[in-house]
Amino acid sequence: MNVSAGLQEKKVYADEHADATAGEGIYWKYESKLKEWDSELHTVVGAAGELYSIRRSLYQPVPQESVLDDFMISMRIAEKGYRIRYEPKAFAQETSSANIGEELKRKVRIGAGGIQSVIWLKSVLNPFRDPVLAFQYISHRVLRWTLAPLALIAAYLSNIILIAQRGSEIYDMLFLLQTLFYLMALSGLWLEKRKSD
Repeated sequence: MNVSAGLQEKKVYADEHADATAGEGIYWKYESKLKEWDSELHTVVGAAGELYSIRRSLYQPVPQESVLDDFMISMRIAEKGYRIRYEPKAFAQETSSANIGEELKRKVRIGAGGIQSVIWLKSVLNPFRDPVLAFQYISHRVLRWTLAPLALIAAYLSNIILIAQRGSEIYDMLFLLQTLFYLMALSGLWLEKRKSD
């Protein structure tokens, strides 16, 4: 297999709005570890636009309406049988979102682009074509974009049902923690709205 791209390990926010993306650092470390493991197994699933490189001969334009063009370009290369390698020494610097509202818009755009990618990259879902790539794509991206939001709601409702059926005290504790987590998220949203008014 040929190597077609290198991906970054570090992303640094270099401006005064970095507090809007404070949690992104933890998430980025998690994502970087997943990319490292993906690379060791077979190929990295998608590239981040702020830093990646590909061979000129492998570049294939994507439709203009593509929301996540960086992801689509790299996945089209993987679809052809090339491998995308993770490069831990690569480094990127970018400005953060100006506030939580802008960060939310960015996340919504990424989610919408993810759903668009699932539709456009149907061939990658075929396990008979490239079983390892299909497994990586489905487990790392498709399930995250399609089932994860529903799973949060299902887990909460399941806990209510278990408590109603006089389940174990562990379910009471989990329900309390879930509720606290969601209330903290709503409080953060409310405080951010108040701050921007």
